[in-house]
Parts: sequence; C-alpha cells; structure tokens
Amino acid sequence: MSHETNSAPVTENKMGTMPIGKLVFNMSLPMMISMLVQALYNIVDSIFVAKLSENALTAVSLAFPLQTLLIAVATGTGVGMNALLSKSLGAHKYEEANKIAVNAALLYFLSYIVFLILGFTIVRPFYMSQIGNADVEIMDMGIEYLSTVMIFSFGLLAQIYFERLLTSTGRTIFSMTSQLCGAITNIILDPIMIFGLLGFPKMGVTGAAVATVVGQCVAAIVAFTCNHKFNHEIKVHFKGFRPDIRIIGTIYAIGIPSIIMQSIGSVMTYSMNRILIGFSATATAVFGVYFKLQSFFFMPVFGLNNGITPIIAFNYGAQNRKRMIKTIKVSLATAFCLTFLGFICFEGIPQVLLGMFNASDDMLKIGVPALRIIGVHYLMAWFSIICSTIFQALGKAVFSMIVSIMRQLFILIPAAYILAKIGGLAVVWWSFPIAEVISVTVSVLFLIYIYRKIISKIPAGSDVL
Repeated sequence: MSHETNSAPVTENKMGTMPIGKLVFNMSLPMMISMLVQALYNIVDSIFVAKLSENALTAVSLAFPLQTLLIAVATGTGVGMNALLSKSLGAHKYEEANKIAVNAALLYFLSYIVFLILGFTIVRPFYMSQIGNADVEIMDMGIEYLSTVMIFSFGLLAQIYFERLLTSTGRTIFSMTSQLCGAITNIILDPIMIFGLLGFPKMGVTGAAVATVVGQCVAAIVAFTCNHKFNHEIKVHFKGFRPDIRIIGTIYAIGIPSIIMQSIGSVMTYSMNRILIGFSATATAVFGVYFKLQSFFFMPVFGLNNGITPIIAFNYGAQNRKRMIKTIKVSLATAFCLTFLGFICFEGIPQVLLGMFNASDDMLKIGVPALRIIGVHYLMAWFSIICSTIFQALGKAVFSMIVSIMRQLFILIPAAYILAKIGGLAVVWWSFPIAEVISVTVSVLFLIYIYRKIISKIPAGSDVL
C-alpha cells in the first residue's frame, strides 16, 4: 500500500473530525506542559546563576538579545515549515510534505553555520556596545556564556526542527517528551556544572551555558528518535535531494515575518538594556529577572499557539470555517486564563518572585514596583498573541510582524526612552502597558480584516465541533 494511502486517515481523523475542544486540549496541552517546563528550567538557570553574584545574573541577562535572535530564527523557520506542512497534509499532498521537510532541514543547517560564525566573531563587540569597559567582570562572564550557547547552537536548531515535524502531524506528545528530557537534563546539570558538584570542575556561568547546550542536544536526539519511529506521515530522506526554490521561498514567505517579529524582541531587549544600564547594573538585572519570570506565564500560551497553528492551517486547507472559528474562540479563552494568572502573581507576590533570584535590598526596591507596573500588560497581551498565530496559520504572517514592530520598536522603546528622561527609572516600566494597548488595537483591526477577506469566504464545513 502506498505511503499516501496509509497516512491520510491518521491525520484527517484527528485534525478534521475530532471535536475542537478535545482536539485543542490534545494538541496543545502537551506543548503547554513542555513549554512550561522550558520556562521553568530557564528560571532555574538564572536562580543558580544569581547565587554566584548579581553581576553573574546581569551578565546572563545581557545575553538575551542574541539568544532571542537565535531562537527567533529557529522557531520562525519552524512556523513557516509547520504551516506549510499542515496545509499540505490537510490537502492530502503527502509527497509535497516530504519535500517541505527536507528543504527545511537544509535551512536549519545553513542557519547553524551563520550562528557558529557569529559565536566566534560578534560576542565581544556585542557586550562592549552595551556596557563598554565599565565592568570587566560582567563582560568576561557574559562572553563565556554567550559564546558557548551560540557555537554549540546545533542542538537547539535540531531540537526545534524535529519537534516541529512532530507537531505538524499532531504528535505533540512526542514533542513534549523531547522537551521534557532536555529540560530535566538542564535542571540536573545546572548546579553540577555551575558549582562543581560530583567531581566536576566549578565552571560558573559557563557551566550554565554547558548545561543548556547539553540539554538541547538530548532533546534533539529524543525528537529525532520519535520522528524516526512514530512519524509515518513525513519521511526525511536526502537521496537525490536538490533544493527546491519554490518550497524554500514559501517557507520563508511565512517564516521570515515571524523571524523578524521575534528578532524585534532582540532589538527591544538590547535597547532596554542600554536604557537601564544608564541607571545601574541592578536595573538591568531586574529587567532580566522579569524576562525570565514572564516566560513562565507566556510560554504556555506559546505552547497553545504551537498546538492550534496546525489545527487552523489544516482546516483552512480542508475549507472548514466552523472548526477554524471554534478553534480561535477556545484558544482566546484559554490564553486569557493563563495570562491572568501572571497578572495576579506580578501584582500580589512580587517580593516572592524576586526573592527566588537572591535579590538584594536594592533589587527589591527597584523590582517590586517594576513588576507591579509591568504586570498590567498581562490583562491585554493574550489577545495579541493568539491573533499573531491566526495571522500566521492563514498565511498572513506579515500582519503579525507589523503588530510586533509597532509594539516593540515604534512604541515601547521610544516610550521607555522618553519616560526615562522625564520621570527616571520609577516610570520607565510603564512603557510595557502603553505598548500593549497599541498592540491590541492594531490586532483587532487586522483580525476584522482577516475575517472579512478570508475566514468569512471559507465554506462552513463540518458540523463536528
């Protein structure tokens, strides 16, 4: 029996006929759990680093922009690949799906070559541009940490590639398994590598980077194994392979806006670091702590996104409007509940959150009001995040890019700069809620446009909701 005949019922029975509430739960919950664990080990990473010193925490915090860029390229390419794969599977084009997977593998390999070169060349100038020669200890620790992460980034890129292959065919449980294995490995190795336990040398912040890289490699191996054994819809084989410009162009047509959108986060964190370091290294450390903490509440929402993207894309390819709309409604309600928890925690227990990072009195003085101000944006952020996923799944990722650019470059950074000048450190944090208001407004306008131009014109489709 042909490959196509075997694989069609597996995908369609789940993505096209399972009740939406159950489908979103089955697809997203494993991803949400795995992303939550990812956020947890990011937090644990910084908690252990903070025990070394506040300077060590600042050094790692200053690495965020380039780390964000690395993740942006990996996940953005995955967005393009995933949306294209899911649409091809929804339209029963299985050989096309195989070609998409192989061409995407080439893109991930080329991405690693770029970051390998950057790891050897750009890290020192990058740190000097943020702090100059003001604190040699912070710079030296940061260079060691970031160089290690970038030079050995093949683990992260391979992990995300194989996990996205799994999610595109609805096998999110295996994607969750790989991420859990990587996260647990990282959490176990962090104290061992940082503090030199069990006979290992004490490596400090470099040990945190080594633990991260090893965890990513473990996750990549697990994800590869799960694809090889269980993912029968997609076959990755390079025999007779020749790059397909059409497929590569389509992947990037969807993925590049996502890459740019997330890369703008790099520009934002870099710019915020430059603004905050003008007040003190402690202010920069507070921003770094916020970034770690907010991931604990946002990462599950991104896991929800990863789960619903193939559902929306599949039913778009299958021309089923009712199931698309139901998926959107369920995801919006779920995202609100998740971010509302973040709002409660940031407003109610900021001292406890900062205390996990061995916060000094100075950090608490700056950080407690900062978290409470920034926490307001949780009441709005959920809507823009889900809208971004809807735009990407329907091939309009450029809308997500526009919203992200407006929020982080045209609103947040200018607002932070102006507020820092006129009100000082105490008010600079209001730039986050201000930017979120603009983001939600523009997202609403784009969603109305998408509904009128695309969603409303799709046949109603199945009544199985």
